[in-house]
Amino acid sequence: MRPFLPALGIAALLALPAAPPAGAAPAADGGAASAFTIQDPRIKESSGLAASRAHKGVYWTHNDSGDGANVFAVDSRTGRTVATVTLSGVKARDVEAVSVGPDGNIYLGDIGDNMGGTWPEVWIYRFPEPKTLQDTAVTPTRFTVRYADGPRDAESLMVHPKTGRVYIASKKRSGKGALYEAPEQLSADGVNTFRRVADINVWATDGAFSPDGSRLVVRGYFEARAYRWTDNRPEEIGRPAVPLQRQGESVTFSPDGRYLMYGTEGAASRVTPVELKDDLLPDSVSQDGSSDSGKGGDPADDKASGTGGAESDRTLAIGAGTLAVAAALAFVLRWLLRRRTR
Repeated sequence: MRPFLPALGIAALLALPAAPPAGAAPAADGGAASAFTIQDPRIKESSGLAASRAHKGVYWTHNDSGDGANVFAVDSRTGRTVATVTLSGVKARDVEAVSVGPDGNIYLGDIGDNMGGTWPEVWIYRFPEPKTLQDTAVTPTRFTVRYADGPRDAESLMVHPKTGRVYIASKKRSGKGALYEAPEQLSADGVNTFRRVADINVWATDGAFSPDGSRLVVRGYFEARAYRWTDNRPEEIGRPAVPLQRQGESVTFSPDGRYLMYGTEGAASRVTPVELKDDLLPDSVSQDGSSDSGKGGDPADDKASGTGGAESDRTLAIGAGTLAVAAALAFVLRWLLRRRTR
């Protein structure tokens, strides 16, 4: 029986590993940022990522739609889940983003809209970041969200680490995406109207503020853009490198602000650090004089992109694997055509 080539191609590409099962690779400066593989088999669609403010080396993540209202604390030193927080009384629809605010709360964004922007309202859930890492259930505060210019799809929720103001970046499908700003204070009563304040020309799958609030990064599947945050508005300053991933869905800053941590969907998914340089570094880091100069964000420069060494080898290996699959598919196609002409 002849194989169905489109299905064969998709299956072959999906068979490529999201990452090798290797352990964490230490950051270049020996700091907290390190690559790690999420070990929990329940986390198959990691769609958001946020560095913990209360627990060193821990990152919060969650699944996309279909998993219920659960948030997982993952220890980056081992890749293991060290706590699961279940949101009581919440029927999640399309959870897409997570952020930790300066008030010590975790913000979970049920803001996705796979219908392309048809749901009239979405929701944000807020609950205190646990002081002790253990499985628990919490009753969150629920905020109803609408956009001033109508419904839209979004996967990026960012809480500014100084002002506590909440922002959402819409996921463009045509034209431009946009950054939406919440009211200064969210209200659990009534509707919170988010207003468009800037264009974000990325098919945004996640975003994050730097720990000092001076930088905003928004990522897509294959690109990211960095912005200087001035007077509560973004000014684009560069394009950080993005590692090759199966389905790049998440990004956050490392706690020291020197790295972007990129995550992807898929079982045993890899979280990969990319070192920032020059203008892409947050102000608090670049002003301390301890950063090396480089070609910030240039993917062609391993040192600048932060993907040198093992991570660079890993990316090259995945790329080579993709080319090998493509070559194999081309061979099968030629073989089938020869048989057909006989």
